Amino acid sequence: MIRRKILLATATVAVTALTLVGCASGDSADSGSGDGEAGGLIAIITPPLENPFFKAEADAAKAEAEKLGYETSVASHDDDPNRQSELIDSAISQDAKAIILDNAGADASIGPIQKAEDAGVAVFLVDREINETGIAKSQIVANNAQGAAAVAEDFVAALPDGGNYIELTGKESDTNAGVRSEAFASVISQYPNLVQTSKETANWSQDEAFSKVETLLQRDPNVQGIIAGNDTMALGAVAAVEAAGLLDQIKIVGFDGSPDAVEAIKAGKLVATGLQPAVLISQLAVQQADSFIRTGETGEDEKQSIDCVVVNADNADNYTLFAIE
Repeated sequence: MIRRKILLATATVAVTALTLVGCASGDSADSGSGDGEAGGLIAIITPPLENPFFKAEADAAKAEAEKLGYETSVASHDDDPNRQSELIDSAISQDAKAIILDNAGADASIGPIQKAEDAGVAVFLVDREINETGIAKSQIVANNAQGAAAVAEDFVAALPDGGNYIELTGKESDTNAGVRSEAFASVISQYPNLVQTSKETANWSQDEAFSKVETLLQRDPNVQGIIAGNDTMALGAVAAVEAAGLLDQIKIVGFDGSPDAVEAIKAGKLVATGLQPAVLISQLAVQQADSFIRTGETGEDEKQSIDCVVVNADNADNYTLFAIE
């Protein structure tokens, strides 16, 4: 059943990608008529590039923009809304044609995005939504609910006898953290033999996840599973579990589809991860920015969702950078 879901999810990604690239809904942007010419600066702003997911999306956006004839700048807001505002102000002052943004907060980002739009700089969101519509030209995200539910199914399958488990959640300001946690619960709650003994935020951080899991295991080593809201936290959990000598006892899953997580799956240290198509999402955002710059329209609805794929021992060998061949 799980393998069938993987194949279905893979097919869905392919179909969705073709749909997003190939079809047009005819929706027009609220402002900007396009000048018919590509070129100029596209500013790319993401969370910390030390995280391989964010580096992959930044690199993909940069490559796609330059292929289409634009200059690029790449910077990180480090999940700091104030730094994000400074970078958006800088993009405005440089007369950027568009901003590709993985934002620093669903609420905190609304004002700066509106400022860019008011200045005539179109904003295209990737990975994370904001709590407002009609400001950004596009909000293209992975289907976090679908992906997290699929990962939870692999987690449940890895624990047929049930047991105690820990959940590690991401930043509260990030809507993805809540969506993934709710999707995990929607699946796991159907199995009363699985008992959540702790739910801790590790703020997407590997070091914080290591410390939290280390402390929790010292307090009570009777844990059979750990489910983490991203791969960075999952890998921190793997390190803590390995240090405690409990890798044979504790099953761990993550989310993002990072190269390090896939290597951990191949090594038998991680059960599964939910692969977000970061490269595809960034490419689509740049393509829609290019369309808007040239025509005044993106050709798509503002809100767009791309399905995730579960990566586990069955398909890890087919993994490329944030994609399954």
